[in-house]
Amino acid sequence: MSAYEWLNAYEWLHPTPAEQVGWDVDVLYGSWPRHHLDVGLEEVRARLARSPVAGALALSTRGPLFDDEAGNAETLRDLAGCPELLPVGTVDVRDALTAEARLDELSAAGVRFLRLFTVEQAAEPGFPGYRRVVSLALDRGMALLHDGDPRRFGPPLAGRGADVVFLDLHAYLLADFLLLAQEEPGFRATTRMLSGPDSIERVVDSVGPRHLVFGSRTPFMDISPQTLRLRYADISDDDRAAIATKNVEELLA
Repeated sequence: MSAYEWLNAYEWLHPTPAEQVGWDVDVLYGSWPRHHLDVGLEEVRARLARSPVAGALALSTRGPLFDDEAGNAETLRDLAGCPELLPVGTVDVRDALTAEARLDELSAAGVRFLRLFTVEQAAEPGFPGYRRVVSLALDRGMALLHDGDPRRFGPPLAGRGADVVFLDLHAYLLADFLLLAQEEPGFRATTRMLSGPDSIERVVDSVGPRHLVFGSRTPFMDISPQTLRLRYADISDDDRAAIATKNVEELLA
């Protein structure tokens, strides 16, 4: 190993306080369509252990892809022995008639976050099933981890006091998200696709750091570019800590 490679490895395994991430809100394990990886839980845990990420919100891909009831049960069972991982639940928005039972099960298990897979399940904001699932989740005080375009799904969620983390906010869509966030204190987005040279800075300057959280989509995307983007953002240490850790802790509280 060269000196350069050794130094990089050392920095990766010994992150400074500015590099550390308390919570990654976008972690999956299992197979995924159109992706060459089929990564089990132990490999995902190993990837996180090699990164500056201390904890994560995670779920099995069985839930969104095959069977929400069995997938939730699998997530709860698997993560019971993983202190660094908190379980996330899901429901099939194509079968909203069963959603109430699924959400009652998740609430009884103390699950705080519900992840919606509207892209994989071909759900639109105006679909009756989607509206039903969202209403049931918000009635139970759950926070939503939401895929899809925030410009399409944000307006129907506005004005409801919802805590929503948009997982697919691209830098090109940032201005529209900022307009939403100005009116919605519960709207947040992950840093994953904010690849513009000043995307993170724009959010902090426009609406404050509380509207961002860290998300990597491990294992289907590499963690390191996400952590480096946050590390080198031109923001204060307090802002960085809020994005990396404190905003998720606020949601957990």
